Order: sequence, then C-alpha cells, then structure tokens
Amino acid sequence: MPPTTPTVIILVGPTAVGKTAAAVRLAKLLRTKIISADSRQCYRELNIGVAKPSPAELDAVHHYFINSHSIEAEVNAATFEELALGWTEEIFRSSPVAVMVGGTGLYIRAFTDGLDSIPPVDQTIRSQIRHDYEEHGLGWLQEQIKKYDPAFYASGELQNPQRVMRALEVRMSTGQSILSFRTREPRRRPFDIQTIGLQLPKEELHQRIHDRVDAMMAAGLLEEAKALLPYRHHNALQTVGYKELFDHLDGKISLAEAVAAIKTNTRQYAKRQLTWFRRDLSVRWTAPTDRLESLI
Repeated sequence: MPPTTPTVIILVGPTAVGKTAAAVRLAKLLRTKIISADSRQCYRELNIGVAKPSPAELDAVHHYFINSHSIEAEVNAATFEELALGWTEEIFRSSPVAVMVGGTGLYIRAFTDGLDSIPPVDQTIRSQIRHDYEEHGLGWLQEQIKKYDPAFYASGELQNPQRVMRALEVRMSTGQSILSFRTREPRRRPFDIQTIGLQLPKEELHQRIHDRVDAMMAAGLLEEAKALLPYRHHNALQTVGYKELFDHLDGKISLAEAVAAIKTNTRQYAKRQLTWFRRDLSVRWTAPTDRLESLI
C-alpha cells in the first residue's frame, strides 16, 4: 500500500544504474511528481553530458529541478534544500507522497538532515583556488589541504576535487576547518522519508557506463563541450564528461584518450557514490528492475 501520511521516497544509487527510469515508473504508479536531486541537471545549458531524463520521461511525469536554472546562476546544496522543501509542500497538497531521485549525495543529505551553518566564503579566494586547481591538478589540491587543514586531510575525502576545494576555501576564508562546522544535530522534517538504493553487479554497471558514454559521444557530447567552453571554469563543469573533453580541446590528449578517461572516471565516480550512500544503514537496496512498490 502507498503511504497515506506525507512521505518522500528517495531513490539513490550510482550513475547509470537506472534511477531515472525507476523513478518515473514509481511516480506514475503513485500518481505523483519527481524532485531531481542532481547538481547538474538543473542547468539548461547542460544536456547530453548530464544524462537528463528524456523528453518522453519529462512528459510522463512532472520533474522539479530539471532545466530550472541558467549555468550563470549560483546553485548549491543550500539552494537545493530550500527549493526542494518548498516543492515537497506543493506536491503534498495533491498527493501524500513525493518521489526524489538523484546521485548527488550532499544535496540529498541537505534535504533530509539540513546543512551545517558555514559562513560565506571569500569569492576571490574561491576563484583563485579553482584557477590554481585547473592549472596544477588534484595532487596540488591535496597538498594544499594537507598543509592548511590536516584534520580534513586525515578524514580521507581526498579524491573528490569539489569537496577538497570546498574545504580549502572554507579554511582560507574563515581560518577554521570545515570539520568544525559539522557538529549540528540533523533537523527533523515534518514528513516521513524512505530511501531506496538501486544497485547492479559491478560488471553490469561498468558495461552500462561504457555504453552510455559511447551513446553520449554519438549524440554530440563533443559539440556540447565546445559550446560550453566559455563556462568551463563553472563548478558544474569541473566534473566527469566535460573536463576530459576540455583537455582534448586544449590539445592535451586525443579524443580516444578523452573518451577512455571519461569511462574510467565515471566508474570511479560511481564507486564514490556507492560508498557515500552505503554509509546510511537505513537505505534498502534492490535492483532497478525490481518492484519498488513492494519496499514502500
């Protein structure tokens, strides 16, 4: 039986596992709407490389946070928390259940638990760190965080450049480790939350990743990357699928090397996503083709 009290069902899992199709299927069954929890699909200018829902999927179920912002807008986890809570209230006016789907763990945690209160960072410091990262790479970034925030360095969150840059900009702007702001108790939301994790055998997931990258290239991902060159330093483009093609367009690597790097980096990203979501012991795991309604 579907929930009769206000409930948000969150579908999580690694990239390419089949979250979008599963969410559409579940939302249609429950006659409700979907809130996307993807940090890049909200940008109108990004399409192929972020694996947005297809036009047919968008027509089948209303999606919030898809094509909702310009890439020139400042969108972060705090933005998402505020918007998603408002959309949830809107959905509950016509349905007792809402579906949320995505692979951006920080955005989902912001929605479920609220965010730590971190003071604003100096935008000049932020821009300089991102510029230097572009120039010197992840190794440089890791050395900087080791020097200025050894506590964060010891936490092991070193393979995600966005998280390391965030930690470094907070340390340089506030004089404190970002870890010092992670002490608040999670906020209680005025609705129930059920989280379902989608997973596949590693070999099958990797094949899906490779096939999707090939399909993206055939659909014109290289041309999309060329069109996005003016925005290449934007946070949303410091991610898998675009940065490798930017390196190709800069003449640093061949197109074949760029495509191979996208596949490798996407596999690594999927592994990080699984590590993040598996920390939450309340997540119930299943295959994307299973009857999700049986878990509700």
